[in-house]
Amino acid sequence: MTDVTEVVEPAPEEEPEQPEAPPPPPSIDKELQRLSRRGFLVFGAGSIAAYAGWKLLSHATRIGDVQWPLRRGFETNEKLAAAYFKEKRLSPTFPPSARTYPRINGGVGLHENYDTSTWNLNMDGHTLTLEEIKAFPKREMITEFRCIEGWSYIAKWSGARLSDVMAKFPPRSNTPYVAMETPGAEYYVGLDMQSAMHPQTLLAYELNDQPLTWQHGSPLRLAIPVKYGIKNIKRIATIRYTNIKPADYWAERGYDWYSGH
Repeated sequence: MTDVTEVVEPAPEEEPEQPEAPPPPPSIDKELQRLSRRGFLVFGAGSIAAYAGWKLLSHATRIGDVQWPLRRGFETNEKLAAAYFKEKRLSPTFPPSARTYPRINGGVGLHENYDTSTWNLNMDGHTLTLEEIKAFPKREMITEFRCIEGWSYIAKWSGARLSDVMAKFPPRSNTPYVAMETPGAEYYVGLDMQSAMHPQTLLAYELNDQPLTWQHGSPLRLAIPVKYGIKNIKRIATIRYTNIKPADYWAERGYDWYSGH
């Protein structure tokens, strides 16, 4: 007979029981409760403040088309922008190779079938034709056109400096503002005198060495690179001096009047 040896496998070792984590000390437990209550109170206070702010804005008296708290904020921004504005501070210029496609945007005051042969510029009571504008020294610049919505393009503008035209037809008194309008005053902007006199502020009649198209404001528009695009009024028909801050199309619709950058 063959002996059969019974193999007895050792029983698996049992894992030692892990001791339970000790409860947090009472001081930590109280701190967590205190922080939770604080977070709840802060959240609640923030929600109440946000709701109160919304109620204030929704019922606040409007200045133009903007609630007065927002308008006061815009006025503060304008003061800051005006404070750092300097006539000698020029907007950056670029080489011809940097030019990009001039985007078309904004058509208020423009009409495709407008007869430009009937156009003239009312320069504070003086009537000027396009040829008379072109008789001023021609200035050229390649600058960035910045839209307040965030996009931009680089283009070459050619025309007469507004300051040259204003020098020939100066205001009758020391007026601080210049107002501009399209035919029929559908679109209108206001400029502070310093910005109007800036050396890069042009009455432009060419874009990228070509006459302006109607989409870009033919026959004459403002090119002012120290301001956002909403100030670059197209198809200017009227320029006048004023002692009163002029109405501004987009300032009445929620943007700040100064619109400098």
